[in-house]
Amino acid sequence: MRLGSPNSRVSLPVVSKKKSQVRKLPKLECCESKSKCGRCPLRMLKDGTLPTGYTVKKRKLVRVDGKKVSKKKLAKAA
Repeated sequence: MRLGSPNSRVSLPVVSKKKSQVRKLPKLECCESKSKCGRCPLRMLKDGTLPTGYTVKKRKLVRVDGKKVSKKKLAKAA
């Protein structure tokens, strides 16, 4: 195959024009996969990227103060 032929599939890197990136929200429960996904609460806890006031107990995302976790409050905290 020669370079520049219409059959060649070359993907170019996508350049983002945003200056600030949107933070990923953690899942409410770990999916227990061997290779942890990027939103896994266990991985985010280890990396230190969990929102403040949240922790993980028994593979589930919980609030430190004991209140119920909701997606709306989680998005506001992140």
